[in-house]
Amino acid sequence: MSQPVYGRILNYRIGMRTQYSRECLIHFNGVDSAAQAGRLLGQKVVWKGEKKKLVGKVTGFHGKNGTVTVKFRKGVPGQALGTTVELTR
Repeated sequence: MSQPVYGRILNYRIGMRTQYSRECLIHFNGVDSAAQAGRLLGQKVVWKGEKKKLVGKVTGFHGKNGTVTVKFRKGVPGQALGTTVELTR
């Protein structure tokens, strides 16, 4: 079995006048380039709160430093910003 991969929620995906609470920017440990982040596309991400468990999917890149965008099924609460998520393969 391989080691679990953990990441950190950086922020929501934001626009000029809106913020999309279903879409988050996440940086995973050990992923430092867009080429490495390309292997994560389409994989599932799980955030576990005290009472909730939210599931999302890696949908794209954000920049060239390995940050990815993840679209969750439901909106992510503000308390989740800065917390860890787990990549399920």
